[in-house]
Amino acid sequence: MTTETKLPFEQEDINSYSTKNNEPAWLSELRIQAFSEFEKLPMPKPDKTKIDKWNFTSFKTHAVESEAFASKEELPEEIKAIIEENGNLYIQRNNTPAHINLSANVKEQGVIFTDIFTAARDHSELVQKYFMKDGVKIDEHRLTALHAALVNGGAFLYVPKNVEIKEPIQSVFLLDNPDTALFNHVLIVAEDNSSVTYVENYFSNVESNEGIANIVTEVFANANAKVEYGAVDTLSKGFTTYVNRRGVAGRDAHIEWALGLMNDGNTISDNTTYLMGDGSHGDTKSVVVGRGEQKQNFTTAIIHHGKRSEGYILKHGVMKDGASSIFNGIGKIEHGATKSNAEQESRVLMLSEKARGDANPILLIDEDDVTAGHAASVGRVDPLQLYYLMSRGITKKEAERLVIHGFLAPVVNQLPIEGVKKQLVAVIERKVQ
Repeated sequence: MTTETKLPFEQEDINSYSTKNNEPAWLSELRIQAFSEFEKLPMPKPDKTKIDKWNFTSFKTHAVESEAFASKEELPEEIKAIIEENGNLYIQRNNTPAHINLSANVKEQGVIFTDIFTAARDHSELVQKYFMKDGVKIDEHRLTALHAALVNGGAFLYVPKNVEIKEPIQSVFLLDNPDTALFNHVLIVAEDNSSVTYVENYFSNVESNEGIANIVTEVFANANAKVEYGAVDTLSKGFTTYVNRRGVAGRDAHIEWALGLMNDGNTISDNTTYLMGDGSHGDTKSVVVGRGEQKQNFTTAIIHHGKRSEGYILKHGVMKDGASSIFNGIGKIEHGATKSNAEQESRVLMLSEKARGDANPILLIDEDDVTAGHAASVGRVDPLQLYYLMSRGITKKEAERLVIHGFLAPVVNQLPIEGVKKQLVAVIERKVQ
């Protein structure tokens, strides 16, 4: 059986949606180009994961129109708990921009933070310069083409040259309608010598029988810029998710990822950072908890092009019930990237007999004068750790909980917003019970 690719959508529908959003000509043309290439391209081929029966294309409606929130008081309690009182915040409800707040201090420095469609209209040349060109390309495979054709939400963040934003910028993508199909695009550009911390939450409080999430993020850190990117994904069981988070780092630039990948449905995740400039730095920390019968595939790659570039990958996963996950870590040093360093560590903890985890560290080295290393392990909770804790009067269940939290702490502690950190801890707590 092959993957079903018949779309409930025609080119006229794309034209109509583009016109409705008053999109610039380049974006309308890009959509049509992507739609025409969709059928010609192959599906992605995640290592050791069969996706031929996964639903990536069948959905009820392309864009769900929802009411905006007149004030923060109208937000669901779960959302109130993860946002800061006077924070720089964008909230998208299903496919509708529902709330935005940017402090006067940040605005005065020339920072742009808005929904992706407003950005395409009001800052057309700037968005066009980066949108699906040097980060994620339209023709990589069928799902990237589908994303480009059907983008129906997302955010744009632009930080000008020499601007350092001290407080975090946050997006919340709330799915509270079971008919929502999410083709979300987040584009972040940090100009030379700038810095910013961005945190996003994907949150669904409804079940969906055939929900789709096709998410693409592109982060550009230009010369000597620094982008810290945190995310907590908690889409419900009915969603099939493809998420591609891509970073491009210039000379002496830093891109740091802290990802809590907590979806309850089948998921493919691709997180790749290109270290293009000399002295560039990429650091990816991610945690995963799988449960039920869900199937997941996580590929994290750092590709070194610049000399003296540094790449670090840390991935910790916990599997329970009949869940299974593939963890691929790839450190690639291209020819000419002398004095570079690629390090990675992947560890998987299994809590049941049927759970499966596969950690695959991969080093691809095309240069001699470099440093590289990897470590990987798959196993169960250490009985000596349990024994030590239980000898202090702690029950076995509580001891297991403490060991799991300690195992996942390196990523949890990296999230910069306290409410988001607490949310991730609560999600972990719920999923490992």
